[in-house]
Amino acid sequence: MSFLRVNGLSARLKGAGHPILRGVSLSVAAGEVRGLVGESGAGKSMIGKAVLGILPKAVEVSGGEILLGGVDLLRLPPKERRARIGATCALIPQDPLTALNPSRRIAPQITDRLVDILGWDRGRALARAEELLAEVHIPDPARVLRAYPHELSGGMRQRILIASAFAAEPKLIVADEPTTALDVTVQKQVLKLIAEMQARHGTALLFVTHDLGVVSKVCDSLTVLYGGLVVEDTDVRSFFAGPAHAYSRALLAATPKYTDPQASLTPVPDAVIRDVQAEVAAADRRARHG
Repeated sequence: MSFLRVNGLSARLKGAGHPILRGVSLSVAAGEVRGLVGESGAGKSMIGKAVLGILPKAVEVSGGEILLGGVDLLRLPPKERRARIGATCALIPQDPLTALNPSRRIAPQITDRLVDILGWDRGRALARAEELLAEVHIPDPARVLRAYPHELSGGMRQRILIASAFAAEPKLIVADEPTTALDVTVQKQVLKLIAEMQARHGTALLFVTHDLGVVSKVCDSLTVLYGGLVVEDTDVRSFFAGPAHAYSRALLAATPKYTDPQASLTPVPDAVIRDVQAEVAAADRRARHG
């Protein structure tokens, strides 16, 4: 059974009415890792933000459902919606430097979730925070909990954000391109760590990325987007055996071949872009006359 189900989700810019998400539908079952894939601006992060209720102020949901544990978040009063999301969901953000408060030590940035969501006392929360840092392979967790973010490396800060996301045992985590700000060596370590933590805790994971190599390593299923429109929704094995949509095939063909660093990059053909743009335009016409 799906813990998260998004049905026909549409979003647009306030005032201008420009569509950002166009009838997006997808689901994530308990323990499943679903990748959201597409070019920059495809709407990947907007889906995650809509689920977590943190869309930018200039963006509004214009239709559809976001069912979390069978309850449509969009029909709940704001206070109840925030409480439900806070109790069941968490975020691993993109930039480990800006995501942590530079004026606070690491300890309260983890323990606050345990105190506020689970109602733990500070002593118990601090002990759990130390356990979590050990779980994400941070040496000397007690010392790190006393540190400020600027005293730590980018890779260590990202490990702390991963630990914080899993702290309150959420049922769903949105990972919004969590390796983008890291160098290649650290990226590999962080991806392995996220996979380990997800498997250990059995958490559903919505993994936002533009990297199909990452999808092949950590995801069970994937949704391919272009211009806020879902063009393909399938399991990872079927996708890499042969994508169904021409745009998906072009994306896969454009993926750099790390086994052959001398190979030329393959751009997505103009004809494929024109065809998928026509699909987006058709979706907009259906929405206007719908």
